Amino acid sequence: MTEPLSSPVLEAAERHCQSLQEALAELRGPGLERLALWGTELAAVLPVGGRLLAAGNGGSAAQAQHLTAELVGRYQRERPAYSALSLHAETSSVTAIGNDYGFDQVYARQVAAHGRPGDVLVLLSTSGRSANLIAAAVTGRAAGLRVWALTGPGPNPLAEAADEALCVAGATTAAVQEAHLVAVHLLCESFDLAAAPPSRGAGAGRPAVTADRRMT
Repeated sequence: MTEPLSSPVLEAAERHCQSLQEALAELRGPGLERLALWGTELAAVLPVGGRLLAAGNGGSAAQAQHLTAELVGRYQRERPAYSALSLHAETSSVTAIGNDYGFDQVYARQVAAHGRPGDVLVLLSTSGRSANLIAAAVTGRAAGLRVWALTGPGPNPLAEAADEALCVAGATTAAVQEAHLVAVHLLCESFDLAAAPPSRGAGAGRPAVTADRRMT
């Protein structure tokens, strides 16, 4: 028989879940409205040939790549593929730039290379203090990109460097990252709804019913 978990293990799990609940509570309200607006704005950029660039460090890099995968692939609805790049995944560029210019420039130089006026740059950071993301935000705004920051508790330097920021308060880095994943999904959901063409005939104005997302 499996022995019952010790009380400290259960208490730690309970604290983790409580921290996540608190972070999600912070995300609701104004955070939901901001994500809906971002999704709507993105739907005016990507379908006409614009591009989304995304970056983060560590776990936030994984979140950035999750976002771009949902846009190049799909979230829930079957739809066209849209241009979205995770800058950390360009490993040769990252290592070359880091070697030649320093780690603080690994994203800024890629933003300068790939970004065009009107594109969107999404930067994810639990601390909001990563120098390479702040440099990317400054470069992006100077190049005419729309810069959005998804961070941990504010105020923080990255939020101040971006055009707009959604700061999620959380007791732990893990809770903030988990809330950021929810934010990524809500952004994709808002984008899909805003980008969906209107249905013809009965039920016009509603998104077309399409295939459910496949389990992976």
